[in-house]
Amino acid sequence: MFRQQVRSGLTHVGLALRDPEEFAVVWNEGRGAYRWPVWGALLATAIAGTTTYGMTMGLLGGAGDIFYKAIICTLAAGLAWAIPLPALYILNSLSGSRLPASSTLLAALVTVSWGGLAMLASIPINWFFTATVPHAGFVLLVNLVVFAGVGVAMSDVFRRVMERLEPQHVTPVWWLLLVGAIGGELFFFFGLFEF
Repeated sequence: MFRQQVRSGLTHVGLALRDPEEFAVVWNEGRGAYRWPVWGALLATAIAGTTTYGMTMGLLGGAGDIFYKAIICTLAAGLAWAIPLPALYILNSLSGSRLPASSTLLAALVTVSWGGLAMLASIPINWFFTATVPHAGFVLLVNLVVFAGVGVAMSDVFRRVMERLEPQHVTPVWWLLLVGAIGGELFFFFGLFEF
């Protein structure tokens, strides 16, 4: 039974990553009831992506730095998305949105899951440039470019999902800026960009 639930969760994650807008609309309209393995698999995708990418950020510092940055990258990214999440729902509701909290959470979770996959896809870029030009300043630049690219892609996914869920409502772009600001602060606070 557990195996079947996990398999179902992974199947749904595949759908969420291929067509995040439709995935969220199915939930919002009540055409599909995603059980806990689906939510868990979405979260696991985000965690796997940030953890493995964080590991590549520690390559210049040795084994201890690899482990530290794997944990810190995941923690900082998770906090950056979790801290402003209540503000998204509250301020969205105050501005006229009628989305339930579960649909808002699912839109954010699909977005971070997609971002985790984008981080996984960026590992060869970071690994290659860290190995070929092992200079701290250059590695910082490569990582900033990767994070900016993943951030722009995640912003686009979130915007498309929210527009599809509520076409008549303005997409909360301010929230994405808040997530980026909090994420940047946390990454620098935890020393993630110190190579």
